[in-house]
Amino acid sequence: MHRQIMTRVPVCAITPDSVSGEIIGWVHEIRDLGGLAFLLVRDRTGIIQVTIPKKKVGEEIIATLREVSRESVVHVQGEVKAVNKAPGGREIIPKVLLIVSQAQVPLPLDVSEKVPAELDTRLDNRFLDARRPRVTAVFQVRSEVQHAVRNFLHDDGFYEITTSKIVAAATEGGTELFPIAYFEKEAFLNQSPQLYKQMMMAAGFEKVYEIGPIFRAEEHNTTKHLNEATSIDVEVSFTDHTGVMDILENMIRHVYREVSTHCSDALACLEMDSFVVPSDSFPRIPYRDAIEIAGKKMDEPIAFGDDIGTAAEKVLGEEMGTHYFITDWPTAIKPYYAMPYEDEPEICKAFDLMHPRMELSSGAERVHDHDLLVRQIAEKGLNPDNFEFYLKPFRYGMPPHAGWGLGSDRLVATMLSLPNVREAVLFPRDRHRVVP
Repeated sequence: MHRQIMTRVPVCAITPDSVSGEIIGWVHEIRDLGGLAFLLVRDRTGIIQVTIPKKKVGEEIIATLREVSRESVVHVQGEVKAVNKAPGGREIIPKVLLIVSQAQVPLPLDVSEKVPAELDTRLDNRFLDARRPRVTAVFQVRSEVQHAVRNFLHDDGFYEITTSKIVAAATEGGTELFPIAYFEKEAFLNQSPQLYKQMMMAAGFEKVYEIGPIFRAEEHNTTKHLNEATSIDVEVSFTDHTGVMDILENMIRHVYREVSTHCSDALACLEMDSFVVPSDSFPRIPYRDAIEIAGKKMDEPIAFGDDIGTAAEKVLGEEMGTHYFITDWPTAIKPYYAMPYEDEPEICKAFDLMHPRMELSSGAERVHDHDLLVRQIAEKGLNPDNFEFYLKPFRYGMPPHAGWGLGSDRLVATMLSLPNVREAVLFPRDRHRVVP
């Protein structure tokens, strides 16, 4: 039976002292005890109990009760009563119970979470998985993270920009690119907005940020890598790498505070009673010290110029126990746009922000001298002619500048202690998954 829906009241708005209530939501659970039945009805604000004493309600409600299935959408009108044992301390005795949209049976997965499902099954049925309160809570937090980032950067005088995701040249070179058919031209999905946000420094924008997708054709199958990720990118003129590290650290702390303040119900749903807002300054350790610490812990020396792999990241994270920066990286293993130290050119003014579990962000002071940038592009084995659109602004007054890119997905995953970064993404794209 269907009826045009005229009104909708969120579950959380139905209080025990209400005289009557009207809700529309999904049937989370059905319990039929013979003479008494219960429906738990859910929307994104919570769950309310619909109590059906069969001898006291009309035959139409009894008929609907026989027909309804879990995860069907129902419309309930009735009397609200305070009941201590009911979810939220209240229940509705229905005068009207209508099925708005019937759910097929069996369900592909159990939304009530009594029967666990593998991550692949969950992602194959993400629309249904996302009805689970714990999953809803993750994306409530993610939304607050994005909101907090925008507010923080806007209040700090940043312009939000949007750059193209279809590009003619790789941001950092290499083969980790997704080629696409673009009419008669060769084109790729962008690895990062790096080149474009630097061009905006030449435009005099001074402070810009972008929150958007990036694409990496890396053949990883890990719990921390995705082929389409959301990046929070920042670029700032008239500062150096330490200046943008300060911005990043302060922003991370601000985001944690905002989540703690505005997402208490979501954190409780995720059983994160010990959610901690970083208070102390993030330690900053040079790359040389980092590889020495990791090498000693693993009893396996790391040569200068080697990247810091997963095993080394793990022992460093255990040693540090908090967010920390690794600074002053070898120039040879960082992108061509990283500024080398004048008195020690084999070291550059680059940094990574690390969570004890994984890398979150990478940044640097950028090369703003045209000739030096051309040389460094060539030294990486790339053809400067392919970067003419990028190099052109550097010939017409490019200010000193620095910036970073922060993985939004990893930020949420580490903040909520999610075991797999895919759980922080609605529709993740990895080496094997392109649907839904």
